[in-house]
Amino acid sequence: MKRFALAALALSFVILLAACGGAPVEPVRYTIDMTEYAFNPNTLEFKVGQDIEITLTNSGQLAHEIMFGRDVMKMNNRPAGFQTDLFAAGGVEPEVVMMESHDESGMDNHGEEDEMQHEGFMVLLPKGESQATMKFKVTPQMAGEWEMGCFEQDGVHYDAGMKGVVTISR
Repeated sequence: MKRFALAALALSFVILLAACGGAPVEPVRYTIDMTEYAFNPNTLEFKVGQDIEITLTNSGQLAHEIMFGRDVMKMNNRPAGFQTDLFAAGGVEPEVVMMESHDESGMDNHGEEDEMQHEGFMVLLPKGESQATMKFKVTPQMAGEWEMGCFEQDGVHYDAGMKGVVTISR
């Protein structure tokens, strides 16, 4: 009888511990198609703790980039990137793998290949059927509402509607 009571108590303890641990957060995968002048989809939702994998495809006729941040900054009265970069704020350096051989890294932290200087992390895809995959883990510092945008051609892409919303919840 003592053994049964002890076993029942141990089983209850194990069940209680399992319930308190919570379910692991599921990884999220998105594919974003970049065209003239849109991201599809243009709304992303993440949760803190998730592993994110985003496949970026440029099916347009022009080069496109993607940046994630807040507060659009202007240069010569044109949109030129974000004041606050999502990845810098979150302490994250995304892993980017290009599917094309045009550029080995696919990332440009200073916009050197672009006509204007951009601050923050970006992935630049050359024109015509290029693809990249970026991976990162969402940190608590990233919670909130963010924006994604393409600032190519002195911000013309952004002004034409190549932007979207990223919502990160806890």
